Formats: sequence, C-alpha cells, structure tokens
Amino acid sequence: MSSYEARFKVWRGDVEGGGLEDFGVEVNDGEVVLDIIHRIQATQAPDLAVRWNCKAGKCGSCSAEINGRPRLMCMTRMSVFTREETITVTPLRTFPVIRDLVTDVGFNYQKAREVPSFVPPPGLGPGEYRMFQEDVDRSQEFRKCIECFLCQDTCHVVRDHEENKTAFAGPRFLMRVAELDMHPLDAAAEDGLDRKRTAQDEHGLGYCNITKCCTEVCPEGIKITDNALIPMKERAVDRKYDPLVWLGSKIRRRSS
Repeated sequence: MSSYEARFKVWRGDVEGGGLEDFGVEVNDGEVVLDIIHRIQATQAPDLAVRWNCKAGKCGSCSAEINGRPRLMCMTRMSVFTREETITVTPLRTFPVIRDLVTDVGFNYQKAREVPSFVPPPGLGPGEYRMFQEDVDRSQEFRKCIECFLCQDTCHVVRDHEENKTAFAGPRFLMRVAELDMHPLDAAAEDGLDRKRTAQDEHGLGYCNITKCCTEVCPEGIKITDNALIPMKERAVDRKYDPLVWLGSKIRRRSS
C-alpha cells in the first residue's frame, strides 16, 4: 500500500467566527476525505467537530464543502485529487455553524414540517392500497433522497439570500410536494388541499429558476430539476393560467 502526505485546510471555529487551519496528514490508497478528517481528529486535533454516521453514503450526515463544492465526505475519494493539491474542507455555507464542520440544519426540518403529509384515500385502510408500478415510477425516484441537504446548501435562492428562507422551502421539499402531487393514491384534493397551489403560494416554487445546481450535487443522482421541479412548475402554471382549467374550477366552485 502506497502512502503520501497531503495538505489539508480545515475550517475551525464556531458561531463567533473562525478560519482555516493547516494540516499535513498521511493518505493511503483507497481512502476517502472522511478517513482523513478522522485521522486529523485522532492525531492532531482531538477536539475537531465533525458529524458522520454510516460512512456508506446513505445517512447524509457528513455533508461538507470540499474545495468549495458541496459533497459527502464519505463518498469523496482522495484519488480524485492530485497529490500536490491542497484540499480545503469547510462547513455547509447555507446553514449556521455550530462548531468546526458541524452546522445547524434545523431549517430543513422546519420546512419538512410545513409540507402536508400524504392524505390516505377515503374508505381504504392500511394494507388495502393498490396501485400499478407504472403509476409510481416517476415519484419513486424521489424516495432515494438521503436528506444530506446538499441540494439545499447549493441552491443560491437560500445560499445567497438569507431573507428568502421564510418563503422558500428549497429543492428537497419542493421535490417532496411534487412526489405527493404525483402519488396515484394521495387524496389531498378531495380533502380540500391543492398541492400545486401550496407549492406556489406557501413553499415558494416561483423562486426556483431551474439552474439545476441542486441536481448536480445530489449524491443519489436524483434529477430534482427535470423530474420534480419543472413538472411541478408546469402543473402549477396550468392550474393558475390555463383558461379551461380556470373555467372548470369556477364551474365546480359554483356547483358546490
């Protein structure tokens, strides 16, 4: 096994401020960035704060920015960098720093609570749901989300504009609304909930300008923009501006 010494810059600090600290650290074949962060923690900076869990790219805990790009540390192999390259590891920029590489991602859980959950179809109990696979193929892709929040971090609507956080749910949760709106058994409409309206009016769908930066950083390869956000925008526009849809809604409202 060959090894070499890599140069790392790791952000150290807390809510009061901080900066990059230099480390020279041994790297072995087959290692990932999280391995190196653990080695720094074990040999040079025992108080370095880092969040991680599975080390298999499935829990989403070890999100960070590596050389400025939002990534999972456990899925970023050291072999993608040259031996001469200095590797910079910083916390997710969009969320408040707690300490070192750990950020407060509570914003995302707040937005998750604001999305109305699945509405069961009336008259069906647990275990009685039936649907064709072809009806769930589109939305099933979105269930692969591991909630690493890299898409939330890279979305410039919240990354560069703190004031937008109150009105914008971000790509992860707009994708959740789209998933529910596509669900063949979701009875939200019968319950008086218009998911297309809430996506636009309550979750800030109109703020998204489909730059696809969220799709580019998704470690699960979910096509967030093409398969969730754009179709949701199209359906929201149809509901609001299509004259036949508008007339139909007026007729239904009058008859009820």
